Amino acid sequence: MTDVETLVIGAGVTGLASAAALAKKGHEVVVLDSEQCIGQGVSARNSEVIHAGIYYPHGSLKAELCVQGREMLYQYCSDRGVACNRLGKLIVACDESDSRTLVKLLQKAKANGVSNIEMLSGADAMAMQPGLQCNSALHSADTGIVDSHALMQNLDADICNHGGTIVLQSEVSCIEHHNHHFTVTLTDNTFISAKHVINCCGLNAIALAQTCKALPKASIPEAKFAKGNYFRLTAKAPFNKLIYPAPVVGGLGIHLTIDLAGQKRFGPDVEWLPDNHSGTFDYSVNQSRSKDFYAAIRRYWPDLPDNTLVADYAGVRPKIFREGCAIVDFEISSQQHHNIDGLINLYGIESPGLTSALAIAERVKHLL
Repeated sequence: MTDVETLVIGAGVTGLASAAALAKKGHEVVVLDSEQCIGQGVSARNSEVIHAGIYYPHGSLKAELCVQGREMLYQYCSDRGVACNRLGKLIVACDESDSRTLVKLLQKAKANGVSNIEMLSGADAMAMQPGLQCNSALHSADTGIVDSHALMQNLDADICNHGGTIVLQSEVSCIEHHNHHFTVTLTDNTFISAKHVINCCGLNAIALAQTCKALPKASIPEAKFAKGNYFRLTAKAPFNKLIYPAPVVGGLGIHLTIDLAGQKRFGPDVEWLPDNHSGTFDYSVNQSRSKDFYAAIRRYWPDLPDNTLVADYAGVRPKIFREGCAIVDFEISSQQHHNIDGLINLYGIESPGLTSALAIAERVKHLL
């Protein structure tokens, strides 16, 4: 049995950021991940957008950590030479109902401390982005994009440079707690003893938490999974900013995102997966879903040419549910929630998890 001080399970962006923060503080840190490379789960299958903090209820963890994490992320990218671009985005209203939604979004954004955001008339928005069609728009100047893989590679380096270790192809099967220590069992029957365990397993965080018999069941939320499909644009688009529609239930709508190479994609949609999902995910994209994409996109870009959307990739969002709770937020579950010292479970770290990762890491560090 190997003894370590702090074991971080999951080498996505949140796990890596948490491990880096703890290693810099002087913790002996080991990161475990089941994949052959870091960042192969939720962190590899998203829009790579740096969010401003517009959409989330005031006082929520998503609002607080997104606003805090955004500036931390831009600063980190500047310090480390990680490619990013604060190119801005428009959230567009295509009808009167959407316009009312934008007014509420602007109120949320201001309550959350979001700066550099303004309401534009339809004429001003369309002048800013020729080819766009809308009644009005919110312009968020601080929204951007980042090279998420370069970010994770730098966090990997931070961990190693401060004495931490990352062990890949190491899948955890269960966590046990006894005598103020944890025993973590891997699928190859290896055992690791740890003083602290940080569960950053993304899609599998709840399933892993459920293996720990010492955890009160009430402290663990119910898992929900929403698949998001993306389509790549093969034609030219007249836009140099991200274009988002008004948000929809479960997501932010089928939006235009631009990567750092200039490639334009649309997505994600919201495809709810069965409640009894096995935990193995099909990431293929059905080309037939493009029919709904054309209809949604043409609400704000009516000149989208036929036959120009090609199935690209998909991601799955680890959503959570609690009976009687209407707000879906991040959960950073620590001793105050489950009465077990040294165990932190990160639940529901979906968007804006990438933007919030460095702020989440600071929260984890302070909780330990």
